[in-house]
Amino acid sequence: MGKIAKNIRHLRMLNGWSQEQFAQKLGISRARVGSYEESRCEPPIALLIRMSEFFHVAIDALVRSDLSKVRPEELMKVGANRLLFPITVDEAGNDLVEVVPVKAYAGYLNGYADPEYVEGLQRMKLPFLPVGKHRAFPIKGDSMLPVKEGSYVVARFVESLSDIRDGRTYVLLTRNEGLVYKRVYSNIKKDKTLMLHSDNKIYQPYKVKAEDILEVWEFTCCLNTSEVREEELNVSSIMQMLRGLQVEMERLKR
Repeated sequence: MGKIAKNIRHLRMLNGWSQEQFAQKLGISRARVGSYEESRCEPPIALLIRMSEFFHVAIDALVRSDLSKVRPEELMKVGANRLLFPITVDEAGNDLVEVVPVKAYAGYLNGYADPEYVEGLQRMKLPFLPVGKHRAFPIKGDSMLPVKEGSYVVARFVESLSDIRDGRTYVLLTRNEGLVYKRVYSNIKKDKTLMLHSDNKIYQPYKVKAEDILEVWEFTCCLNTSEVREEELNVSSIMQMLRGLQVEMERLKR
């Protein structure tokens, strides 16, 4: 059974629908649902888009990922046409922070919607974090000084672009640039864009269309790991530095 077939069947059963009930909701025949679930044919792109919107699952996750590997109790529904977002917790039920390593930075654009990619990320627990889904991202370049290249920004997932607060800093995933860390000002109501500013003034501000923004994460704190050799940088070393107060953690009230 192919991934598309497996995911369609899994999501249908997760909602407790028979093939007939699901077919009625989509406005197609039960036989077509059966053919998709049995891999006898694949749904056309127009129907995939409808299924994506219907289940709130990104098309790339529906096509490329095995959604059955994500437990139902660990799923969070995000937005009108977003994916089922995996929430990782420890045995005590505490939220864990996934760490995007430098080596996986370039692949995040392709893997962000893939539960298997997210499952492969290392995790750590930071007990001081506020409520919400958090992830740690490595910083590239010098556009956001004094945050240095090699630091990690821990950020909270933002469900809607309307929740962006002008002048605060965010990690954004965009279609054209991948991951960027910028100070953001919203023009959503005016022309459906965001204006991204660098704190290093040698870099000019620029606009990004709302339709090109895939994820937004709001800054929570910064872990300055720039003095640690890359081969020594992992979740264990980060936690050790936290315990030893060797990591500079900045809580910015902006």
